Amino acid sequence: MIEAAAELAPTTGTRAACSALGVPRSTFYRWRAPERLISPTRPRPPLALSEPERRVVLEVLHSERFVDAAPRQIYASLLDEGRYLCSVRTIYRILEAEQELRERRNQCRRPVYTKPELLATGPNQVWSWDITRLKGPAKWTYFYLYVILDIFSRYVVGWMVARRESATLAKRLVTESLNKQGIVAEQLTLHADRGSSMTAKSLALLLAELGVTKTHSRPYTSTDNPFSEAHFKTLKYRPEFPDRFGSPQDARALCCRFFPWYNDEHRHSGLALLSPADVHYGRADERLEQRARVLEEAFQAHPKRFKGQRPIPGSLPEAVWINPPPTTVHEEVAEPTISVPSTAARATELKPPANCGTLQLTGSTTQLELP
Repeated sequence: MIEAAAELAPTTGTRAACSALGVPRSTFYRWRAPERLISPTRPRPPLALSEPERRVVLEVLHSERFVDAAPRQIYASLLDEGRYLCSVRTIYRILEAEQELRERRNQCRRPVYTKPELLATGPNQVWSWDITRLKGPAKWTYFYLYVILDIFSRYVVGWMVARRESATLAKRLVTESLNKQGIVAEQLTLHADRGSSMTAKSLALLLAELGVTKTHSRPYTSTDNPFSEAHFKTLKYRPEFPDRFGSPQDARALCCRFFPWYNDEHRHSGLALLSPADVHYGRADERLEQRARVLEEAFQAHPKRFKGQRPIPGSLPEAVWINPPPTTVHEEVAEPTISVPSTAARATELKPPANCGTLQLTGSTTQLELP
């Protein structure tokens, strides 16, 4: 169209030709104008300092007298002595060209935190734990709920309600949870955020002594601990969850109802609608086979309702990641080799608590109650 406008312009005029053919006149003029040659390098400004003058300025700036002085101070001092080298802005340009223009005071430099990449192909390989606040009876009063969660099975292996956030209490809960689940050295990775209780030195020494690897989220990155965050959302979105708790006993009473429901009855959407206890204790295959038989019977009875396609139950994920790498191939993941004792075998070793101030083990979940 531009070529046609160029052929028509000598006869009808540029405006009429462009209007008739729908070509913007600015585009036409730009197309007809000759290409401007762009210089590969910027020409030297005529008022710029010569190389000998630049060297003189650098020598003055590097001298012992002015080595720690600001450019404005150097400029004023030289003027008082009857000497002019260049403007203040030119001094800054010379320093920038020599890469000598930076903040020379001590600055707070944050360390570069590595993104945690954790993989679990079975239960009791990676645990995630966190602490959430529960509102107390009055404003600015809180109770603290500690929860340890297995990221593969989503099974809560330990929880505790306390009046404060403490590394000592966290040590007790972690120790009892490890003993209850029969964790051996070099088997488990314990992941948490960077709260004061999570990064406490006493807890780090305990985990090192027990052979448990600890990892932490990056600061202000909630997606590095997604399973604990999602679990707290499930808890706080329950219909019976109140706005405030009157006492720690009220909070424990709610948790005593919630965690058995969550572990044994809740059908988790990330676990093919199986309960966390079924996955944690190896009952998932049996449950899925039973569902497959029921669906097959339904298909044989009414195949048209399924449009000729056999329904199949969901399947468990082969691997669960926290921050999976970009090139993750799940087919190459080795099969889990961890064996978990049955619930019945564990229950025979349990004894009821003597009083409310001791550690209470309910079912297969560690529950720590404090007065």
